[in-house]
Amino acid sequence: MAKNLLIVESPAKAKTINKYLGKDFQVLASYGHVRDLRPKEGAVDPDHGFAMDYEVIERNEKHVDAIAKAASQADDIYLATDLDREGEAISWHISEILKQRGLTKGKHLHRVVFSEITPKAIKAAVAQPRQLSHDMVDAQQARRALDYLVGFNLSPVLWRKVQRGLSAGRVQSPALRMIVEREEEIEAFVPREYWTIEAQLNHPEADFSARLTKLYGKKFEQFDLTNERDALAAREALAKAAGGQLTVSDIGSKERKRRPAPPFTTSTLQQEAARKLGFSTSRTMKIAQGLYEGVSLGSEGNVGLITYMRTDSTALSEDAVGELRQLIARDFGDKSLPDGPQVYRTKSKNAQEAHEAIRPTSAMRTPREVASFLNDDQRKLYELVWKRTVACQMIHATLNTVSVDFALANVAGQDAAFRSTGTTVVDPGFLAVYEEGRDQKNADDDDEGRRLPKLKVGEKVKLKDILADQHFTEPPPRYSEASLVKALEEYGIGRPSTYASIIQVLLNREYVFLDSRRFRPTDVGRAVGKFLALHFTQYVDYEFTARLEDELDAVSRGEEAWVPLMERFWQPFKQQVDEKTESVDRSEATGARELGIDPKSGKPVSVRLGRYGPYAQIGNKDTDEKLQFASLRQGQSMHTIALEEALELFKLPRQLGQAENGDEVSVGIGRFGPFVKQGSTYASLKAEDDPYTIELPRALQIVQEKLEMLANRVIKDFGNGVQVLNGRYGPYITDGEKNARIPKDQEPKDLTEAQCIELLAAAPVKKGRGGAKKAAAKKAAPAAKKAATKKAAAPKAPAKKATAKKTTKTATGKSATKKAPAKKTAAKKATASKRSARGEA
Repeated sequence: MAKNLLIVESPAKAKTINKYLGKDFQVLASYGHVRDLRPKEGAVDPDHGFAMDYEVIERNEKHVDAIAKAASQADDIYLATDLDREGEAISWHISEILKQRGLTKGKHLHRVVFSEITPKAIKAAVAQPRQLSHDMVDAQQARRALDYLVGFNLSPVLWRKVQRGLSAGRVQSPALRMIVEREEEIEAFVPREYWTIEAQLNHPEADFSARLTKLYGKKFEQFDLTNERDALAAREALAKAAGGQLTVSDIGSKERKRRPAPPFTTSTLQQEAARKLGFSTSRTMKIAQGLYEGVSLGSEGNVGLITYMRTDSTALSEDAVGELRQLIARDFGDKSLPDGPQVYRTKSKNAQEAHEAIRPTSAMRTPREVASFLNDDQRKLYELVWKRTVACQMIHATLNTVSVDFALANVAGQDAAFRSTGTTVVDPGFLAVYEEGRDQKNADDDDEGRRLPKLKVGEKVKLKDILADQHFTEPPPRYSEASLVKALEEYGIGRPSTYASIIQVLLNREYVFLDSRRFRPTDVGRAVGKFLALHFTQYVDYEFTARLEDELDAVSRGEEAWVPLMERFWQPFKQQVDEKTESVDRSEATGARELGIDPKSGKPVSVRLGRYGPYAQIGNKDTDEKLQFASLRQGQSMHTIALEEALELFKLPRQLGQAENGDEVSVGIGRFGPFVKQGSTYASLKAEDDPYTIELPRALQIVQEKLEMLANRVIKDFGNGVQVLNGRYGPYITDGEKNARIPKDQEPKDLTEAQCIELLAAAPVKKGRGGAKKAAAKKAAPAAKKAATKKAAAPKAPAKKATAKKTTKTATGKSATKKAPAKKTAAKKATASKRSARGEA
C-alpha cells in the first residue's frame, strides 16, 4: 500500500497527477465539496457564535469513505485541493472528517498548493508543504454563513410578498438590481434627434470622406442640428461655399503606441471568450477547468495545458516569461521583443501575487501542435489563452494617425471646416498575434485601417457630394455576459470563483433571460429586484456588497476576525427582515399597476403578478363579486403593457365553431400556454399559432394530430400494467412505477412480456415526484402484509373500527392522519426551495 495519500478535487486532476508522483503516492479525488450546512433552519446559529452544523454531502459519501479508508493506511496525508479560499475550505473539511473518525493520530497532515499541473510544479509543491490557512478557511466559512442566513431569512419574505418559491442571494441580488435598473433606464430613455454632415471627396488615388467639424464660425457639436430643415439649410450653404471642391488647409500627423493587454484573469477570460467565441461564463469555466486538469496528448499522457483558472492576478512567473521571450524571438524575431519583460499591475485589492495569471503551462505547446488532441471548444479557448499570453510579452504596436482639414469661408457669412482622419499601422508589434475585443465600437475604430491619399496644403480636392444624415441617440445597451462580468468586477461584487455562478443562478431562477445574447429581466425578476431595492436597500447596494467582500478578503489575510463581521451584519439584517415581513403590502411588492377603466364594464383594469406569472385583471377584489383574469402573452411585460393591449387579452377564450360531430371548438390560454379545446380534448398550440388569430380548420388539424398521437402512443399492452409506449424521446417500457429503455438493436413491437419484465427489473427506480415514495411503499409492502395478518387474528369489533377509520380517510381526506403526510411534503418542498435559496457560491 502507498505510504502517502494525496487528495485533490476532481478525478481528471487525480489521473494527471498520479503519473507524476510514482508508486509511493495514492491520488484520490473528493469530487468537489465533501460537507455542507444541513439544509434546515438553525444550521448557522447566531446565538452561539455562528456555530455551523455540517453534514457530509450524500452524493459524495462513497468518495469520502474511500478517502477515509486510504487515510487509515497512509503515513502522510497531502491535501492538494485548489489554491483559493474554496479549495482551502475543502481541505479543512476533509481534515475535520478524518479527525472525527480518528484517522489523523500519529500521521502528518500537509497542505500543498500549485497553480499548474506539470511534473515540476507538483513535485515542488509536495516538497514544500505548508499548514492549513485557518484565515482563508474562516473567510470561506463566513461567506457560506452569510449566504445561508440571507437565503433562509430573505427568501420566505419573498414567498409571502411576491411569489412562492422565490429566493434571494447576497451577491446575486445586486447583480439582478444592475440588470433591472438598466432595463428601467432603457424604458425611460427618450431619443433625441441629431444630424451629421459629411463631404464625399474624389481623388485620383482614392475616394474618401470628411466629417463636418466647424459650422457658422464655431465647433460643430452633436446637437447643433436637430431637425431636417436646419440640416438641409446647412448642407445647401456648405455646398454653395465649396463650389464643387474643398481646399486642404492643414495636415497633421501623430504617432502613438498601443500596449498589449495584460494576461488573462478569470473575469477578462470570461469577457473575451464571450466577445470572441460566444461562450457563456459557465461554459468558459468548464472548458478552462478541463484544460487545467489535464488533456491526453497521445504518448505524453495527461498534461495540464493551462494554469489555474480562478485568479485575479496578472503576474507571470520568471520561468514563464523566460520561455515566452524565447518563443517570441524564435517565431517573430528579436524586433518583436521589448528590452525587458512586460510587467502588469493587478487591479484587484486582494489579488495574491503569488498566484499567476491564466497562461499556457508551456508556451512552446503551440495551438497548432495540440489541436489534434483537443475538441473544438478546447482548441478555441486554448488558442485564445496562448495568443493573449504571447502577445502580452511582445513589443507595443506603433500606429500613425493622419488628419487633414478642409477650411471653408463664407458659409452664410461665417467659417466652416471638414476633417478626414486615417490611421495606419507602422509596426504591428503584438497586433501580429492578438488584439483585445471591445463591447462597443468607438469613433477611432472607424479610422483604423483607413489610408488617406497623399495630400498637401493648398491642394484642391473634387467634392462629389455633401450628405446630411439623420440620427437618434440610443439608450444604454443591455448587459451582455461580458459587460456584466466587467461591471461586477468594477463594483467589487463577487470574486473570480463566483462570476459564472451568479449569472447561472439568475438564469436558472428565471429572474432574467437572454435576448440576442443580452440580459433582460422577467416580470418576476423585476418584482424581486424592485422589492429588494425598495425594502432591503442596503443589502443590494453596490458599495455595501463590495465593502463586505473587502472585509471577507481582510479575514482571509488574517487582518480581521470573522465572528465580529457576522455580528455586524446579522443584527440589523434580522431586524429589517422581521419588520418588512409585517409591514409590506403584497400588491406594492409585486409591482401591480392599474392601467385604466374597461369601457364595457366600467371596472378598473390592472396587471399583477400571480402564482403562474403576470396576468391582467378586470374588477376590484374588494368591491366586485366576480373578477375576470387573463394571462399576459409571451413577450409582454406587466411593467410596459398598455390598457388597449390588456383589453385584447380578454378576447380569450374564443369560440371558433363546431367540429363535424357537433363538439364545440374553442381556443384559450391556460397555465401551460395557449391551447385548443374540442369537446373534452385539449391540444397545445404550436409556436407559430396565435390564439388571437387562429381559425377553425387549423384548430381542428391540431386536435386531430393530438388524437392520432394518443392513438399511436401504445405500441404494445400486455394487460398486466406493462406497456411499450411511444414517448417524447422515443419508445420505452413502463409498468407505471419504473421506465426502461429499449436496446437500440431491439424492435419495440417485437418485444415479449418476459423481455419487458427483465428490462424493467434492471432499470433504476423513477426519481422525482413520487418516485422515492413509490420505492418506499414497495419496501414497506412486506411489513404491511405482516400487519394485515396480525389484524386478521384480532377481535372483530376493533377490526371493523379500523376499517371504518380507513374508509373515512380515503373518502373525505379530512382527518388529521391524512393531512400529516401533506404537511411533510410541503415542508420538504420548502426545504428544497431554501436549499436552492442558499445555493449561491
